[in-house]
This record gives sequence, structure tokens and C-alpha cells, in this order.
Amino acid sequence: MASRDPPATSYAPPDAPSGVSLLMSSPFHVFLLQISGCWVWILVAATQVANPLLQGWVLYVSLTSFLISLMLLLSYLFGFYKRYDSWRVLDSLYHGTTGILYMSAAVLQAHATIISEFTDLRNYYINTAASFFAFVTTLLYILHAFSIYYH
Repeated sequence: MASRDPPATSYAPPDAPSGVSLLMSSPFHVFLLQISGCWVWILVAATQVANPLLQGWVLYVSLTSFLISLMLLLSYLFGFYKRYDSWRVLDSLYHGTTGILYMSAAVLQAHATIISEFTDLRNYYINTAASFFAFVTTLLYILHAFSIYYH
């Protein structure tokens, strides 16, 4: 009679390391670069916000994702994720959703940069830097979402 035990070769995903060694492991070393997405918030706040509807969304997305990413990083550093089985799904969903939101914010920030080109050159340069950091941060969030899902 056949045994009903699960096969011995079942897949069990490895745990992420805790503490500072987390920042040296594969998909998690992107965390510090994602948190540098606060530069988007800082740079947009440093300009004269000429388009509050456009840049208000950029400020909201960048600040909210910075704070949630910081809390998620702290939960990884302190090992809180070990209490839950579905931490990879949560991490992948958060970073994927944030990547989509950041893409919308980056496009709006690029539009605000184009508009500010004709008004004030100083604000144009600051908006250009904010647009650059917004697109880089978008790429990092999407990269993290896929790498944690496929890791």
C-alpha cells in the first residue's frame, strides 16, 4: 500500500537573515537604496510647489512609502517576520504596489518638471533631480518585488 506522507523533496523557502547581515543578502540589500527615495520628498518639498495637485501626490507617495519601508526594514532587522508564514507574499505585494504608485508619482513629477522649465531655473533643476530619484526608486521597488517573489 502506498504511503500518504508528503515527498521528502518538498520546497521550503529559506528564511531571511536577521540583523545587519540582512542588508548583505540578495534581495534585501536594495532596502537602503529604497529608503533613499526620501530624496524625492525632500527635493519636492524644497521647491516652490507650483502644481499642488501633481506634486502633492508625489509628496504623499514618497513620504508614505518611505515610512512603511522603514517600518518593514525594522521588522526584518528585529526578526518580526519570523512569526508569520506568508511574509514573502506580503513583502512582494507591498513592493509591487508601491512600485506602481511610485511610477505614477514619477510620471507626475516629470510633468511638473517640464512645466517648471519655463518659470524658474532653480526649481527646474531641483525638480529634475526629484524626477530622477523618483524613477530610480520606482525601479528599485519593482526589482525588489520580483526578486523576493522569485528568490
